[in-house]
Amino acid sequence: MEHPEQLTDHKLQSMAEGFFWLLPNIGIGLLVLLGFILGGYAASRTVRFAFGRRGRAELGDLLGAFLRWGLIFVGALVFCTVVFPSVKPSDLLATLGVGSVAVGLAFRDILQNWLSGLLILYSRPFRAGDQIVSGAHEGTVERVEARATLLKTYDGQRVLIPNSNLYTRSIIVRTHFPVRRTAVVVGIRHDADLAAAREVVLSAVREVEGVVADPAPDAMAWEFGDSAVVMRVRWWTKSRRNEVVAARGRAVAAIRHALAEAKIDLAFPIRDLRVHEMHDEDTGNDALFPAPSARG
Repeated sequence: MEHPEQLTDHKLQSMAEGFFWLLPNIGIGLLVLLGFILGGYAASRTVRFAFGRRGRAELGDLLGAFLRWGLIFVGALVFCTVVFPSVKPSDLLATLGVGSVAVGLAFRDILQNWLSGLLILYSRPFRAGDQIVSGAHEGTVERVEARATLLKTYDGQRVLIPNSNLYTRSIIVRTHFPVRRTAVVVGIRHDADLAAAREVVLSAVREVEGVVADPAPDAMAWEFGDSAVVMRVRWWTKSRRNEVVAARGRAVAAIRHALAEAKIDLAFPIRDLRVHEMHDEDTGNDALFPAPSARG
């Protein structure tokens, strides 16, 4: 019977001999793996270059990364079969398939977001630089990544929105068209000349910097308010938010100034304070009790 130390030495010697026997296979396998890695990077650069020339750089980045990692994965399988000839790729895939359900559940959201990002980049409902509204978030699209779309809000914050949310839910693309309409309401007194007020308002809005001539601004009496006739004024500007906000501020100031120059008063809510005289039965004195009420 062999001594335990002799058994240990024998095992180590067997392992060392097995390792040396595998050295040629390991070397060949590493060369093959390196070839797949280099091929993956070359294929990725080719895809990115091809899509970049067509103005689809983000789609090229996503597909190029997928192709690179796919080739590296295949190279890893080939490496295993070269180093261990008894192992077949089908056996490796079958082994990986044992945990496919668990892996699928764990990476379901990642895969869903990746596929949604691919479809977004392919269909291009919006592009980098567009200003969009998604749920409670509004801002400028920075770029679409594999998992999420990066949005820069107007107050300088970054929001990461999962691609699946953007693909499956409705969004508003503010800058899809070159111009966008803005509307404000103006309260005109009931006794004012509405036709004259309309011409004054339109003349003021037409002169505002940033308001486009086509489509032309318009104004119309819209409804009766409690103390005014409500006039709706609408105009068009370039669709980016800074253009819209700046033109709106200038338009409101111009409308107010023009109506004041034309001596057309804006309407304000009116409240009456009525005072009723009542007799105090306990003291026999008359007392005044104010009773506020509101009227249009």
